[in-house]
Amino acid sequence: MKVQKNTVVSLKYRLTDAQGQVIEESGGPMVYLHGGYEGTFPKIEEAIDGKDIGFETTVALEPGDAFGDYNPDLLKVEPRGRFPEPLEVGMQFEGLLEDAESEDEEDARIYTVTDLAEDKVVLDGNHPLAGIALRFWLQVFDVRQATDEEIEEGHPQGEYGLSIDQEDRSEEHTSELQSRLHLVCRLLLEKK
Repeated sequence: MKVQKNTVVSLKYRLTDAQGQVIEESGGPMVYLHGGYEGTFPKIEEAIDGKDIGFETTVALEPGDAFGDYNPDLLKVEPRGRFPEPLEVGMQFEGLLEDAESEDEEDARIYTVTDLAEDKVVLDGNHPLAGIALRFWLQVFDVRQATDEEIEEGHPQGEYGLSIDQEDRSEEHTSELQSRLHLVCRLLLEKK
């Protein structure tokens, strides 16, 4: 079966920066609903549309095609007293931009602690890959017809995004995931 609109596509991938440094390599396939459902980047969909299982390609994505340009306006310095202790670089908080007009959850952004001082915290609301030109090596691993329910909901059932089996996870990876779950705190950053 060829990759086409309303098919569920499984891709093996390797993500590198423009200099070839590996950022991420799939431990299992990335699975998405093909055909403009925003399950992957449009340039990736364009590159594999009409292709068969086994097809391989490399797709170059400039920042505007991926996670956007780095926006210095998304850096914030906040009083340390507004955050729970212990506080560490790398912790993430969900919040709103100070100038957000509404408190709609869609306006919320994940901020990462990038620096700490005695009484201040530096937060970065940019995606970690913002401003970076990326290269995706892709291989079409599987293609199947989407169900009516998947088409209606706009994503595959039970296999959305990365699909990594539990036994494929190292103890270190599992520990990291557990740490992130414990460290990610919900914090609504209010206007000063």
